[in-house]
Amino acid sequence: MELTQATLNDLLVQLQRGGGHMYLPDELDSEHLTDLLAGRYGTPRTLVLDGFTDPTVDEPKGAALLAPFKNRAVRIRAWAYGDQWVGAGTARDAEGAERPVLVVAHREVPQLLAVAPGEDVDWLERLIRITGWTQPAQRPDLDWAEVESRLGTPLPSDYKRMVETFGEGAFDGYLRLSQEPWTYLREDGLLMWASTEHEDSYCWKADGDDPDGWPVLVQSFDGEDVLFDCRATEFVCRILTDPHHRFTMARYFDTHWFMNYR
Repeated sequence: MELTQATLNDLLVQLQRGGGHMYLPDELDSEHLTDLLAGRYGTPRTLVLDGFTDPTVDEPKGAALLAPFKNRAVRIRAWAYGDQWVGAGTARDAEGAERPVLVVAHREVPQLLAVAPGEDVDWLERLIRITGWTQPAQRPDLDWAEVESRLGTPLPSDYKRMVETFGEGAFDGYLRLSQEPWTYLREDGLLMWASTEHEDSYCWKADGDDPDGWPVLVQSFDGEDVLFDCRATEFVCRILTDPHHRFTMARYFDTHWFMNYR
């Protein structure tokens, strides 16, 4: 079997129709399989390494992928993608031989909870729940002092936490998170922190000395500016889950994930 993105897609379609798992031919390179999946879905989480299962693995972190192999999994990596878990690696078959495997399982995705009046919400934690994010912080050591000095302005704290947590990539493979704000709209008082494939620009209207008070401004592809009195993480949570939001992504995706480009 020549393993390409096309053949991988065929294998995934087979599994998605019936669910479950499959053992692949012995000559197939399991690392190549993992690389192809990473090219689609971003950085994986390691569930099993050298036969030892990560003790923190539970249902919200992909445990359903291990069920078909019981204690025979040797190395399994996992990706959250919409309402599915996708896993790949190696496991021992009924005869005890280690073979490449591909597995798909259903994923329950938590939805955005209602906000009570006056409730102090950690929108980043909600975003982590909505996307099923299980990876460690991707950029915990960013030198924000250097970035802010170079840009000439402090930045909103929730945005910095979002970049540290998710790193480089896109929500639902669509909303690209900038690793530091773009300043080309600065003469209009705007700093751009994200963009979409439809060429919408998500910015802050950088008014005032407190960046945590900056509202979000969307500069749509048709040139219209739309202001939202909320912070960046709340804005992302709402467009992912609220089908009535003007810039909703909930109409296109029932469940949500973050595609890490690295």
